[in-house]
Amino acid sequence: MLWRQRFASTSAIIKTTPIMDAKPVMFRSAVIVVGSGLAGLSAASELIARGVEVRLLERAAKPGGNSMKASSGINGAPTRWQPGPPFSDVSFYEDAIRSAGAVLSTAKKQRESLISTLTNSSSSAIDWLFNEKGIDLSVVVQLGGHSFPRTHRGAGKTPPGAAIVTTLLKNLKENEKFHLETNCLVTKVLKPEQVVGGVEYECDGEKKKLEGPVIFTTGGFAGDAHGLLATYRPDLVGFPSTNEPRPGSQPLLTGIGAQLLDMEEVQIHPTAFVDPKDALNPVKFLAAELLRGEGGLLLHNGKRFVNEMETRKNVTDAFLRFSSVDNTPKQFDVQLVLDEGVYRNASSHVDFYLWKGLMRKTTVAELGLEAIETLREYALAVDGKKADPFGRKYFGHWELKPEDIRGESVVYVGRVTPAVHFTMGGVVINERGEVLDARGNAMKGLWAAGEVTGGIHGENRLGGSSLLECVVFGRIAGREAARFVGAEGVEQS
Repeated sequence: MLWRQRFASTSAIIKTTPIMDAKPVMFRSAVIVVGSGLAGLSAASELIARGVEVRLLERAAKPGGNSMKASSGINGAPTRWQPGPPFSDVSFYEDAIRSAGAVLSTAKKQRESLISTLTNSSSSAIDWLFNEKGIDLSVVVQLGGHSFPRTHRGAGKTPPGAAIVTTLLKNLKENEKFHLETNCLVTKVLKPEQVVGGVEYECDGEKKKLEGPVIFTTGGFAGDAHGLLATYRPDLVGFPSTNEPRPGSQPLLTGIGAQLLDMEEVQIHPTAFVDPKDALNPVKFLAAELLRGEGGLLLHNGKRFVNEMETRKNVTDAFLRFSSVDNTPKQFDVQLVLDEGVYRNASSHVDFYLWKGLMRKTTVAELGLEAIETLREYALAVDGKKADPFGRKYFGHWELKPEDIRGESVVYVGRVTPAVHFTMGGVVINERGEVLDARGNAMKGLWAAGEVTGGIHGENRLGGSSLLECVVFGRIAGREAARFVGAEGVEQS
């Protein structure tokens, strides 16, 4: 209570000031958050819980960022909803280490610390969303690269990313200490006297300046096709993307001395829909990984070609062994196939894809004789009557029996292709979310969380760990920034 009284009057002096005017007021009790995706909202939630004023700047017209599109879920282990005995899932850290790949050998200790923070905090992240925010996360599925079902989503029709983002945003808007500005582009990070102390930005045609400590949660550069992506991965020019075109924001931070890591590590998601109505559009809609986790399979010319539950990198590499059928953008002719059992357990997603025209309900006969035999072989593996030739061990809710597969059997089908999806590289942070400079020192007054950072995922991000990263490191950044402005003794409300 004493802390709250000490800063009770600060909201009266918080303001923005045009750049050409006198120096703006330095509101020590307020924190600037740049980016309104899940990482930014998680940081803001922790700040507000500690009575700290938040100025949230978003460059888009609407808040939420790419987090709104997240469709498979958020990882957490152990949790009350996972199958099997309590606390039986102890392999999340090992799965994440394995997925990170060979780059783990460089800056090994630092990377392992970040991965440990991510996985060890995953259970409390799920608890926070459920217990404190009231978000349903009761449905659990196993995604590619995971050795155990640990990706959570709600039982309703709202995708998990949208469900989480809208709930946090609604809660924040109810607090008078939360201030959101949209259509605001940050153009410069201010660093007077070796301490980050604010930002310059453009909003509605006006140049403005805010002063205070800063949390960057601006996302990655997968949509920066002609900028950072072309610089670090020119080989990906021509691939479609699940991201809208926009420049990456990492240069704003390197401009004041921030260190970068893993900028060459770009994730190609193996399954983005090719819209039959607009097949050559370079921006694709993601085919959620849970479709494969629930039992879906991939066919090329009627045949399987990969363990669909492998990591995104390995499934994508299997696609790339084929010749592309379109070159602008570069895309392939592969079918994602679901049966009625998969549909029922992913109906909220599939119904949306059917409505969008990205999938169609049809029969096995349309897929051809080769596909009928392939589905029978797959069903035998599901029933445990033979080993899966690609080593798949988890089949979700596929229910078609070998003897029941015939031309009139109902399936749900959509054409999919790999697309640039996520960037694992970004600014270097420590386990406290502090941005590090080229010497590895923490930059005072500056934190970052989410896809703008690097070093957490290595060569490949596990599905479900994007939302998790945002919650875990967003909350950490919020708590650390609150401590920086003197709110460390305040209990959460």
